[in-house]
Amino acid sequence: MKDALLACDTPLSPTDEWYSQWFNSTYYHILYQDRDYAEAQFFIDQLIARLQFAPQHRLLDLACGKGRHAIYLHEQGFEVLGVDLSPQNIAFARQFENERLQFRVQDMREVFAPESFDFVLNLFTSFGYFEAAEDDLRALRAVFAQLKPGGQLLLDFLNPVRTLAEMKAYELKTKGGIDFEIRKSLQRGFIVKDICFRDQGQAYHFQERVRALDQATFLAYFEAVGFNLVHLWGNYALSAYEAQVSERMIFLVEKPRIC
Repeated sequence: MKDALLACDTPLSPTDEWYSQWFNSTYYHILYQDRDYAEAQFFIDQLIARLQFAPQHRLLDLACGKGRHAIYLHEQGFEVLGVDLSPQNIAFARQFENERLQFRVQDMREVFAPESFDFVLNLFTSFGYFEAAEDDLRALRAVFAQLKPGGQLLLDFLNPVRTLAEMKAYELKTKGGIDFEIRKSLQRGFIVKDICFRDQGQAYHFQERVRALDQATFLAYFEAVGFNLVHLWGNYALSAYEAQVSERMIFLVEKPRIC
């Protein structure tokens, strides 16, 4: 493991847009190749039933990755646009496109289609990546602008209380024949994951940075943007949120209707 550790000797600048580098990397998909698709589909099924999606509704999957949730939603009969910052992810997802399932490269901080969507879904902690809190607000304002009046945002985020309490400082994961050394820490309000490994003689160091946003901060964000809170759930079965024990913070907020 000594050689792998050398990959972490050079610190990364906190201003680097780590998400554009890491999410476009082949190694990202190697490390996370065992994602739980059954759990993801269970969650989507819960949302379909609880939010009462209808065939005439238009859905935006914000930070859609390779499109697994958008594709599943489309299979259930809905019109979906998936957007993601990674050109590699979108290039992969576009093989599944049709008239009612589309994918686009898009920064979540920018408005793509004003007042065009009934629901926006931001799933599996695809938020809080930016170095400046103002960029989080920019992203939420962009969502607000793209929702129809009365439209809703479902934002699924980690529960920082439980995550920090259970965080492991070090893990070793072997995926695709590569030993990934993973170190986690809390730095300046961010949960930081340093990912170090060697492949074919080359040392690599990637990083994930997610702002440890708590419930109060999200509620302040939503109020600042103009959203109204509808629900706060704590897991994918949509049980009530409990700060000490819940796995997730799943917010449902609504853009006010025009009177």
